[in-house]
Amino acid sequence: MATTPAATTREQLLVRLRRAEGQLRGVQRMLEEGADCREVLTQLSAVKAALDQVGLHLITDQMRTCVAQGEGDCVQQFEDTIATFLRFAALAR
Repeated sequence: MATTPAATTREQLLVRLRRAEGQLRGVQRMLEEGADCREVLTQLSAVKAALDQVGLHLITDQMRTCVAQGEGDCVQQFEDTIATFLRFAALAR
């Protein structure tokens, strides 16, 4: 069975999410073991960056799909995607 670009992308996103999940478990362990605050915050920042990258990839993929398909309702899909992006960006701060 051939692998489609979308399936590959989806698998890559799942790999990123699993990696972030492992990093988050590591942060929990660090807290349980009384790790230095700076080290914990550094790892939290890495987890947040990984999650942000997944979110941005999902949003940009949706925008590319809309433009590539060029359907009549693309304008509304684009506006919806922009609204989602703006909410996502506000949460990322």
